[in-house]
Amino acid sequence: MDADDSMKSMRLILASDSPRRKAILEQAGYSFEVRPARIVERRLPRETGEAFARRVALEKARAVAAELEEGVVIGADTVVVVGEEILGKPESSEDAVAMLRKLGGREHRVLTAVAVVDAATGWSETAIEETRVWFRPLAEEEIAAYIATGEPLDKAGAYGIQERGGLLVDRIEGDYLNVVGLPLGRVMELIRRFSVGGWRQEVGG
Repeated sequence: MDADDSMKSMRLILASDSPRRKAILEQAGYSFEVRPARIVERRLPRETGEAFARRVALEKARAVAAELEEGVVIGADTVVVVGEEILGKPESSEDAVAMLRKLGGREHRVLTAVAVVDAATGWSETAIEETRVWFRPLAEEEIAAYIATGEPLDKAGAYGIQERGGLLVDRIEGDYLNVVGLPLGRVMELIRRFSVGGWRQEVGG
């Protein structure tokens, strides 16, 4: 899946320093800048996983767009939802162990929200992608060995499907790249709305 010519000519800014999101955009043929957003990611009372991810992705994109005069800023946020519980990035090895125990032998949902903001006008669009993931049963020794690699500590739900964490997964239903951290199809869908012939002409941009 490659970026078309109209999108390749746009100034794109990724509001994230995630190496996984960066790699996905690079592999799709995009030319972009990286400007990590510095915001506080705190869930509001009674906020659903979908609402939390969408709000944080938009806050990231808007924070970076506010520093620019022009350009299209991409923000994203990924959460893991098991039952009614939202799992973000673990705060410690102990936290990662607890998360993996909850995920072992059952299904969970991976939600990634994508937000795109035009720095010149403030116009924004958001979308969310959901993938269902099933883990096989995990032994305590297996969890401990995975934690020891250090891989889980910077990932939502304490695992990375594209790395050793893929060995914990039994099957998935939906977009694989969404689980990695950036649903490329959703990103391209939103960016197309900012390309020539899209909403910018209608607004007068």
